[in-house]
Amino acid sequence: MKLATEFSLSEFFDTQQIAAYYELTKPGITLTVLASMVIGFVLGSAGQIDYITLIHAILGTWLIASGTAAHNQFLEWRYDGKMKRTKKRPVPASKISPKKSVLFSLTLITVGLLYLLLAVNAIAGLVSLLTTLIYLGIYTPMKRISVANVFIGAIPGALPPVGGWAAATGHLGSTGMWLLFGIVFLWQIPHVMAIAWVCKDDYTNAGFQMLPKNDPAGIKATILIVGCLVALLPVSYGLYHIGMNSWIYLIGGLLSGIVFLYYGLIFAKDRDKPSAKKLMFASFGYLPVIWAFVIVDILIL
Repeated sequence: MKLATEFSLSEFFDTQQIAAYYELTKPGITLTVLASMVIGFVLGSAGQIDYITLIHAILGTWLIASGTAAHNQFLEWRYDGKMKRTKKRPVPASKISPKKSVLFSLTLITVGLLYLLLAVNAIAGLVSLLTTLIYLGIYTPMKRISVANVFIGAIPGALPPVGGWAAATGHLGSTGMWLLFGIVFLWQIPHVMAIAWVCKDDYTNAGFQMLPKNDPAGIKATILIVGCLVALLPVSYGLYHIGMNSWIYLIGGLLSGIVFLYYGLIFAKDRDKPSAKKLMFASFGYLPVIWAFVIVDILIL
């Protein structure tokens, strides 16, 4: 009851507070999660889309993903305050107190999980719960211990299409579903490492281990980045190979992967902040573009 009194009625009508709580949910990342979940749902539906279930899945996923993002900011608010790129986030900037942020985040996570369990199915709910547990319980603390966090964090990052597939089918285990997981998993390594290279001074100040140790020239980072980008090509081809998508997706998906790889090779050659920034922006575009080709392919054929 004491926690419940932390909120005043006026906060619900204060536009600045509403904006701060919305920012706490990391809307950009949450939108990416939703897009990946919808792709998993659409492909898992095999042309027989249950739009009511899809709406339920979107709402439940938005709630739990928003809550997970908000709780991550609660857990890291002291470290966020040490970095230029994050010091203006709601909690370190004192727009929202830590106590209010944790109540807000746990409420969203709980309501989202219950909604998925009751309105969609148990498998979809459990996949979302697993995503949250790995992200908050393993990835978040691991960021201050080892660069292995990048690979651990790629697991919950790649689970949204699995959750979408589970929401549509009620089961796991399809080859197509795991190919979607592989695409998002492999995309995240160069995406995160490019950001880490651009912001490495910030990350160092906060004590985050986002790049390989003893790698001032970026050789180890380059191997990981280029290795994932090369592997991304056959994995993305896999959706065409198993017959889930046609030549429209194949051409768009492979061209997107080649462009992404091109910027990875530029980073491999220069290994500096400008080339890392180009790779970062390429990573921002890759996933929306390849998902767009999936949708266009389905709509046309």
